[in-house]
Formats: sequence, structure tokens, C-alpha cells
Amino acid sequence: MLNFPRAKLQLSRFLSRFRSIQIGILVLLSILFSAIFVPAQGTLAQGTLAQGTLDRAAVTVDSRKIFQITSSTQLKASERTDWINTQLQAAVESKQLPQVKLELRNEVPTITVNDRYLLTVTQNDTINSQTPTEQATIWINQLQAAIVQAQQERRPEVIRQMVVLAVGLMFIAIALHWVLGQIWKQITRRVHRLPATGTEGELQSINVSLKLMLFLVRVAMWTSALLYITNLFPLTRQWSYDFTASLISSLTNPIFSRGPMSYSITSLGILLGFLVGIIVLSGVVTNILRTRILQVMGMSRGAEASISILVKYALIAIGSIVLLQVWGLDLSSLTILASALGIGIGFGFQNIAKDFGSGLILLFERPIQVGDFVQVNDYKGTVEQINARSTVIRTLDRISIILPNSHFLDNEVINWSHFNPISRLHLPIGVAYGSDVNLVRSALIEAVQTHPEVLSSPPSQVLFKGFGDSALDFELLVWITTPERQLLIKSDLYFMIEAVFQQYQIEIPFPQQDVNFRSGSVPIQLSPKLEQAILDFTNSIDRNPN
Repeated sequence: MLNFPRAKLQLSRFLSRFRSIQIGILVLLSILFSAIFVPAQGTLAQGTLAQGTLDRAAVTVDSRKIFQITSSTQLKASERTDWINTQLQAAVESKQLPQVKLELRNEVPTITVNDRYLLTVTQNDTINSQTPTEQATIWINQLQAAIVQAQQERRPEVIRQMVVLAVGLMFIAIALHWVLGQIWKQITRRVHRLPATGTEGELQSINVSLKLMLFLVRVAMWTSALLYITNLFPLTRQWSYDFTASLISSLTNPIFSRGPMSYSITSLGILLGFLVGIIVLSGVVTNILRTRILQVMGMSRGAEASISILVKYALIAIGSIVLLQVWGLDLSSLTILASALGIGIGFGFQNIAKDFGSGLILLFERPIQVGDFVQVNDYKGTVEQINARSTVIRTLDRISIILPNSHFLDNEVINWSHFNPISRLHLPIGVAYGSDVNLVRSALIEAVQTHPEVLSSPPSQVLFKGFGDSALDFELLVWITTPERQLLIKSDLYFMIEAVFQQYQIEIPFPQQDVNFRSGSVPIQLSPKLEQAILDFTNSIDRNPN
């Protein structure tokens, strides 16, 4: 037999671990995103970076950043790097050992490659308070090593090794793709094996989250593998960095400005990620509050749900306001948006606003609580969740009914558990005429006294309702503390009553109806021709009796 409290505890523990796994995967994906795109942005050849008040651009060999230089009195940093990168690429393709030298021209250190002018090092180009000559010496060594490495990567034997490595990485990526799918299948099967005791919505959200996380992990894995493989070869490396440059440029260029602040797609995505993180973190905090604090304090299930929901929404609201302020968004500037939203609510979202307000009333006034047994229209069930807009009721047939919160304030709702779960059951019973009514009353009281869920105080009662068409009508009144089990209790009591009636030979009659017929004269008017025909027929019978 399924132990529902233990099943709920197992599911609660799994959900807590799953939320921890969710947060861990999000953190890993964020680190992976930073590892892929942030360094790539720094190694872009043509990207112009701001450092202090000077524009800087990267000098590259085969799209690998060597160092950065600033703009001169005549040229911008990007224009200088265009010339330098072209000369370096020519030196790489010349296939001769590079000769990178330092010369003093007009007492200014100048770098040459294969006796061709490359770069004049100025004081603005230096880093860490070095002199131009010291900086030029460092850059010469870096350029020499970068050109030699680029030439070696173009050798046939090195290319064959890179091809073998790329094929091996593709097979590893395919294997990891399959392994991740198997791991996610095992996790999904474990989720489906957990007993769904009132948590179908949570299980469905877990399935969607698992599929989404599997997709994101696979995309991150294949992106990392493809970027690594394309960076192995000089030609594809250039394509990779060009694509990454276009992608990062589209993601980092401002799409709109608000005062001194500019916002790009990346910044908005990060802001959205932080907002989602606040929502997830608020859920984790409220879950810990409910399972570790409120349950230990012995609060009812409805009180726990109300406090948890209020704390969750408060954390989300406060966290969102603080985040927007830190992000540089002036909340006073959102008054126009709030006005437009108010107009939209006035015209098209009255029901949503009404349901949201009704949800707040339900949380504060608590006419219904989580765990209450209620009757709405023709449905009876237990309140499972009270959300911002709707309430979930689980019927006796284990069917979830989702009703808007305003329905509980605008319509009649029977709450069997409101403040006191004790309720009374009415069982109508009919016995045959001629039965001893005192014996019937004693038999009914005797039948219900042995049921474990019928209360002895208040005592059970038997009412003589009257004389029916075919039976003496009685009504048995009993008290119970589990209204959600009233159908099962009624069935048990009827079984016990039938057994006691057989013991005392008390009959339950069949419905009877008497039908009476009355005889009398009915005058019938016949036409003269019909009368004459009947007379002729009777006379003929009299004359010929045979």
C-alpha cells in the first residue's frame, strides 16, 4: 500500500535536490559562456577597446592577439593595426624565417620584420610604466614566436595531426551527446517513478526543465567543441573569429540608451538572467522556510502555504527593485510604462487584475486554505495550491480543477474544513410499515458505534422524518473529522446498517403503488343505419342458431 506522507517527503527531497542541480547547471553555463565569449572578445583583431582615455586595438597573427597599441597623432588604433596585421600576415606566408629587429629612428624605437617597417613604439603604447625601448623588446620576442608558430601550423604533418585531433574531438562530442541523453533519460524515469501525490504540475515543470537544460548543455558542448576545432587551423580560425566578432558586435552594441546608460542585448540578457535567478532563489528560500522552519513550528498546511507565498512574492519584488536600481534603471522613469499598463488593465486585463486581487484577499482573509476540503458547483475536492491568479483543487477522482481566484469570492463555496474540520453526515433510511420504530433507532445507533471514524461526541442521532408512500422515513446523523472521506464513510455505514437490519429482521420495503379502476355506464350514440345492421345480424343468428 502506498504511503502518501512518505511519498510526499521523497518527492519534496527530490525537488530540493533538483532545484540545487538547476542552480549549479546555470552557474556552470554562465562560467562556460564567459570562458568562450569573453576571451574571444578580447582576442578579436579589429575590435576597438577603451582603456582609460586611450583607444586601443589588438595586433594579431592568424587572429591570435599578441598585444595592443594605441592611436597615434595621425592614425587611429584600428588603422594602425590594419597595416601591422597585413604585414605580419605577409611575413607568415613568406615561409622564410622571420627577422624581427629593433631600430632607433629619430631616437624612437621602431620594430621591423624582414627589414620592412612594422611599428613605431610610443610612450602611449607602453604598459606598466615601461620605457618604449623596453616595451619594444618584449613585443619583438612575442612577434618572433607568433610568426614561427603560425608558419609551423601550415606544415603538412602538423595539419594532418590537427585533422586527426579534430576527428577525435568530433567522436568524443558525439559520445558525450549520447551519454548526456542517457543520463537525462535516467533522471526523467526516476521522476516518473516518484508517486504523484498532488504534484502533477511540479512534475510537468520538472520534465520541461530537464529537456531545456539538456538542450542548453548540448548546445554549450557542441559550441565549445566546434570553436576549439576551428581554432586548430589558421583558415578556419579566421572564419571563427570573424563570426564571433560579428556575433559579439551585435550582442554588445547598444540598442537603446536611457540617460547616461546604454543597454545592449547582452546586458538585457544578463539582467533577465539575474531576474530569473531571483525568482529561483526566492523559491529555494521559501521552500527551506516551509520545510525547515514552518513545519517544525507545527503550523497548519494552509498557514504554511500562505506565509510561503507572501514571503516568495516579497522577496521577488524587493530583489527586482534592488536589481533594477543597481543596474542603473531609474524606477521613476517607468511611470509611463505603468500608466500604459494601467490603461491596458482597464481595457483588456480586468479579469486578470481581478483574479490577482482576489488571490491577495484569499491569502490574507483565508476563507479557503491549502488542505481544505471544499465543494465548488458539483465538484468536491481538496485545495492543493493558491497561486497569484488561480487555485488548484484536487477532486476525489484525483482530477485537478483550476479555477480563477475571483470564482471563490463571487460564487457560493462550501468549505467543509473552515476553521473546524468536524462536519455532520446525513443518511436517509426507509423501513417497512409495521416495523418497531424504537428497534430501528437502536439498530441504527448500534450500527454506527463500531465505525472508527464516527465521533462519539457529539453523539449520533436518529430522526423520524415521517410517513412515506411506501416506508417509514428515518434520517441518521453522524459526526466525522475527515470530510474528504465522507463518501467512503457513508458506504461503510450503509454496509453496517444493512447487516444490523438483517440481524434484527428489519425490512427495507420496495416502492409500492396501487392502481384502482371504476366501472360505470358510458352512453354511446350509434347511427340509424348501424343500429339496423346490428338488429338484422342478431335476427339472422336467432333464426339460424346452427
